[in-house]
Amino acid sequence: MKQLLLLITLFVFSQLTLAQIRISGYIKDARTGENLIGANIWQPATKQGTASNTYGFYSLNIGGDTATLEVSYVGYQTIRKSIKLEGDTNINFELELSDELSEVVVKGTRPDLELTKMSSMKISAQDIKAIPALLGEVDVLKTIQLMPGVQSGSEGSSGIYVRGGGPDQNLILLDGVPVYNASHLFGFFSVFNADAISNVEVIKGGFPARYGGRLSSVIDINMKDGNMKNWQAEGGIGLISSRLSVEGPIKKDKGSIILSGRRTYIDILARPLIRANADGADLGYFFHDFNAKANYKFSDKDRIYLSAYTGKDKFYARDEYEYDDGGSINEYKDEAGIQWGNFTTAGRWNHLFSNQLFLNTTATYSQYNFSLFNESYSRYATADDETEENFYASYNSGIQDYGLKLDFDYYLNNGHSLKFGANYIYHIFQPEAFNFEADFEADFDQPDTKPIYGNEFSVYIEDEFEPFEKLKVNAGLHASAFRVREEFYPSFQPRISARYLVSNKLSFKASYAEMAQFLHLLTNSGIGLPTDLWVPVTDKIKPQFAQQTAIGMSSLIADGKYDLSIEGYYKNMNNLIEYKEGSNFLNLEESWEDKVAVGDGWSYGAEFLFRKKEGKFNGWIGYTLSYNNRQFDELNFGRVFPYKYDRRHDISVVTNYRLNEKWEISGTWVYGTGNSITLPIAKISELSENPRSENEGYYGYSDVYQYSDRNAYRMPAYHRADVGITRHKEKDWGSSSWTISVYNLYNRQNPFYITTSNNSIGETSFSQISLFQLIPSFTYNFKFRPNEK
Repeated sequence: MKQLLLLITLFVFSQLTLAQIRISGYIKDARTGENLIGANIWQPATKQGTASNTYGFYSLNIGGDTATLEVSYVGYQTIRKSIKLEGDTNINFELELSDELSEVVVKGTRPDLELTKMSSMKISAQDIKAIPALLGEVDVLKTIQLMPGVQSGSEGSSGIYVRGGGPDQNLILLDGVPVYNASHLFGFFSVFNADAISNVEVIKGGFPARYGGRLSSVIDINMKDGNMKNWQAEGGIGLISSRLSVEGPIKKDKGSIILSGRRTYIDILARPLIRANADGADLGYFFHDFNAKANYKFSDKDRIYLSAYTGKDKFYARDEYEYDDGGSINEYKDEAGIQWGNFTTAGRWNHLFSNQLFLNTTATYSQYNFSLFNESYSRYATADDETEENFYASYNSGIQDYGLKLDFDYYLNNGHSLKFGANYIYHIFQPEAFNFEADFEADFDQPDTKPIYGNEFSVYIEDEFEPFEKLKVNAGLHASAFRVREEFYPSFQPRISARYLVSNKLSFKASYAEMAQFLHLLTNSGIGLPTDLWVPVTDKIKPQFAQQTAIGMSSLIADGKYDLSIEGYYKNMNNLIEYKEGSNFLNLEESWEDKVAVGDGWSYGAEFLFRKKEGKFNGWIGYTLSYNNRQFDELNFGRVFPYKYDRRHDISVVTNYRLNEKWEISGTWVYGTGNSITLPIAKISELSENPRSENEGYYGYSDVYQYSDRNAYRMPAYHRADVGITRHKEKDWGSSSWTISVYNLYNRQNPFYITTSNNSIGETSFSQISLFQLIPSFTYNFKFRPNEK
């Protein structure tokens, strides 16, 4: 034991004393002053380098008093700079956007094959905006669905299903704050406005220890900081919505602010048509988003950020009339609908203790609520009497979080860095609440539902080091615990990823991660409706656990113009929940804890990604082969059954071609094996007494269906092509563009769901319901930069 401690001490000491000179600073966009996340700084002579963190900060050791450095970021011109140093110093770099029409090959930088991180991909706002859109709305989550290993739930949906996991198993972070429902328009669009986003990272496996709380993926979305040099505005007018973003300096090179909003106008455009065909009834739907973020640099070592997001969807039906015949007045008003929305906010403080130790402190608040409601008022009046009656009923569900976390980055030397921190979240769950108010007595008992309070704690440490010249390891431990009612659930989750660099064009990677999740999502359907309920673990419902192993390789082809990655994975999941047969969220006689079955799941498969990042023509081809299964003792007679989204083959092709300064063409093609479904396989007509008949002894025939094993059949395969054409134009005040896109170019009738019907002689048939056929759309986009030189 003494010898082991001595070796560890010598190793750590050597890591601390190898470096002679350290440079640190920030890497920024030269035009806007915004920090660049994950930018590379590289010393070609020693083949040593690092990447900037989430706030653009880097720290690098130099092996002498002079060095030549290369600083690069995708889409920006590479800087090559010779420096002479006499001691530790601070150097900031500003990168210019590259000429998008030229072929850019970045050499000497740290490509993805050198990173220990695997099963991950970064997506820029430019990538998101370049992909053809449904109804003219570019969408973050739809872009993520085009990655291998990520599947959509159903036609047009923004649902995310990663490596066999459910939608609740994705940790979706907006500036570090969890977002619980990321869908607009019943799942067809996400809540993220691309104009307000700077960077998106998706992690499907090999999770770093700093992330926790979900089983299947991390989707880390960063909002723009705002232009620190000039005021500018950008936005767009589309088929169903418009958006506008304004950003600029609070004080030049010191602080900035960005405000971004979006609203649909489906309700306004459709209202006259609906009223004309519904005798005055008003049926409508709308959603809106608003993002705001401000930051200020108080010194070279201190900077604060304040950010917020709010969004709301509402679908409603209103009806009202008033009748006056001279002798009596009959007045009636009624409104029913469903509404849901998110609110998130975060306050962050960055502090640089030294050129090696960086701290980020974050305080967060988030809220998600949904409500089904019905409100009515009636009045009847005559010369002698008047009667009024009010009625209100609502079904509500929601969750609130208060959080505080500390994240430290400690740079020992170029081959060794530490991340460590702690996180606390106070949860307030309201899985279901029913409110009823009326001027008359109800003939049912109103259920008593109370909030559930939970305390979630976590600490982590993450160590990235190079034990040998070609081997790099990221090892860590995420320890978490959840306190609810009288129960305490601890969890220790080891994580490790390793990269072996065979050459400067080929590397092999492997990872293992254990994850714990203290939340569940009770799903009523497969299309991401807001009626899906967020519920916590309790004394009856245990936490979810997962173990995932992945191996893969990454290769550069043709001098780095292309990269190829191949991965295989196996994931095991425990304590999953689903509604029992016949149960749903409106069954108010039972508590939600008594409606669910608990079981296990597992998935395995292989993923292939071939990608070209730079040049006039770029894009990627992704392919996924996967197997996803479930087993619940109380479902399907305890037999194993395929997960609803067990999609054997999944293919995506994404292309973008910039013809010249004015014209750009983009296209996608996707193919997926049909979703698993349960269908009736036999029908028995039984003679029975009709309880609704006024005549005693009246009998009629009723149909009883016998169903297949759970998810024993598949819908037809899903495939479609989308294309978009954009014309850019430079103006004195900025730039503008017109985008015309076509969704489902060859008008494929893709299945949304399957229905059954009986003909006149009692025969049962199946019908496919398709949602979106060929849909053209247009968007006008603009950027207004009046102060830019």
